[in-house]
Amino acid sequence: MHQEDDCSWSLATRAIRSGQQRTDEAEHNEPIFMTSSFVFKSAAEAAARFADELPGNIYSRFTNPSVRLFQERLAALEGGECCVATASGMSAILATCMSLLRAGDHIVCSSSVFGSTVSLFDKVLPRFGVETTFVPLSDGAAWEAAIRPNTRMLFVETPSNPLMELGDIRQLAAVAKAHDCLLVVDNCFCTPILQRPLELGADIVIHSATKYLDGQGRCVGGAVVGDRERVGKEIFGFLRTAGPSMSPFNAWVFAKGLETLPLRMRLHCENAMVLAQWLKAQPQVLKVHYPGLPEHPQHELARRQQSGFGGVLSFEIAGGREAAWRLIDALELISITANLGDVKTTITHPATTTHGRIAPEQRAAAGITEGLLRVSVGLEDVRDLQRDLARGLQASA
Repeated sequence: MHQEDDCSWSLATRAIRSGQQRTDEAEHNEPIFMTSSFVFKSAAEAAARFADELPGNIYSRFTNPSVRLFQERLAALEGGECCVATASGMSAILATCMSLLRAGDHIVCSSSVFGSTVSLFDKVLPRFGVETTFVPLSDGAAWEAAIRPNTRMLFVETPSNPLMELGDIRQLAAVAKAHDCLLVVDNCFCTPILQRPLELGADIVIHSATKYLDGQGRCVGGAVVGDRERVGKEIFGFLRTAGPSMSPFNAWVFAKGLETLPLRMRLHCENAMVLAQWLKAQPQVLKVHYPGLPEHPQHELARRQQSGFGGVLSFEIAGGREAAWRLIDALELISITANLGDVKTTITHPATTTHGRIAPEQRAAAGITEGLLRVSVGLEDVRDLQRDLARGLQASA
């Protein structure tokens, strides 16, 4: 039995019900299809499958029921026609670029993106003849000015990592459309529960499923969501050939993670807001970066563009790297790890971890100081988090 998705379903219902295709075993919970390949009834059927004349599974590098479940469920949440699951968030970005760009093309990218994204655009893609210009995320005029005749893609991560800056997706979509470019949005921090870029005019949405989609730090994966032509044919074709594929087990874990995503994102937002307000009141804290605070320069944009302010914040303390490291080392509850989107609260020092491999001048341009700390606020009692951070702040002085 195939359970048809109802476009009238709420996001919470889609997160639980979309993509389920029951087998003849009549299972209630979705099974894991842990198999590398699939059998055919005849040689003729095998030939038809390989020739794309007959739908069905062939080989788990590019067709697997567990992976399809996750893809259909995420596509339903994002409001996209198609989704391709990949081995990681970075492989999702790579697959998008390798599928839709060619030598001589140009990308305009926000300077406020994940460090590995900077490295991919700045060090890897130039080997294949693709150049990138980095611009300030919130400067609409800079985006417009950076476009060249050969610009094919605008790439934005909003909110940004780690300063929680926002890009105006509607505005960037208008710029992209005016210049016949694609707008690609990394929606990792918000997830479709808080932000739906396709509805705002984006062409493609990128996810690191490792983060909030899983929600418990168990597996690594990524996804690309968009239309049937670019995603369903071009990017799927790259994955079928090059093989940056998601495993069936990981796909099943992510699909189950999506079932609780609406509930988790609500509490992540609530805890992050309380913690941001508390940090703002601490004398050792110079600045808190969180779009839920009214003083955030793009607070109103966040209210318009998102349905919640997210679970990630960053803050700056005096004393540079030494003070920041003392704070981290004094913590007893919060996990010291660069991952985010977990039910467990995590903390990292971006200048020496997530953005440690990019040039110092690029970090400075992005506003990533030595005293900056990023916190992914989990689902623990926020009072326990406050006590732990108070211990760290005292040690940093």
